[in-house]
Amino acid sequence: MAFLHSRSLTSVTLTFGKQNAIIRGMRSSETTSKHFTRGTKTEMRKQKGFSLIELLIVVAIILIIAAIAIPNLLRARIAANESSAVSSTRQIDTAEVTYQTAYPATGYAGALANLGGALPCTPAVATACMIDNVLASAGAAPGKSGYVFAATPTAVGGVNSQFVVGAAPVTYNQTGLRRFCSIDDNVVRGDTNAAKSTTPEAVYATCFSATYTALQ
Repeated sequence: MAFLHSRSLTSVTLTFGKQNAIIRGMRSSETTSKHFTRGTKTEMRKQKGFSLIELLIVVAIILIIAAIAIPNLLRARIAANESSAVSSTRQIDTAEVTYQTAYPATGYAGALANLGGALPCTPAVATACMIDNVLASAGAAPGKSGYVFAATPTAVGGVNSQFVVGAAPVTYNQTGLRRFCSIDDNVVRGDTNAAKSTTPEAVYATCFSATYTALQ
């Protein structure tokens, strides 16, 4: 009986020993698998991102788009400024006619500033309050919408009997290209501004010259 009991213990011990070895083997396999998985994930994480060539391609594309878009944006800005300058020239022209009616002893305004006036504005010869004071003060940079303006009269017998309204870009080829002028006939004329001038026209007769053409 003792012999049988001893064999049973040995068998059980061996059996448990094998099971422990299997369990340990499984645990070792799981640990190895986890380490392998973590290592693979780490390597995959390290591989994420852009290469230098890809970044250079993206930068080149951005530069190409900028080279196309910026000149178009500048041209659109110039066109908008020129359109605004034509509108402002018409406003000054109309204000000049109104000014002459209001102050016949003076005739047309002696200067652009006389057509405006700071708020609260009281109508007078020096401040007629007929145009926005921003426009009336646009005789020098920064002007209004990229343009500077002038209203220059011609006096006969002490009365301003003629005037010319001039508009020129503050910076040629950046805020505008063309120049504009107008006289008492209420016709706005444009000049290609081949001389790249940034000085508003101040000579009455020049507004009739061949360089200026009437705008619709």
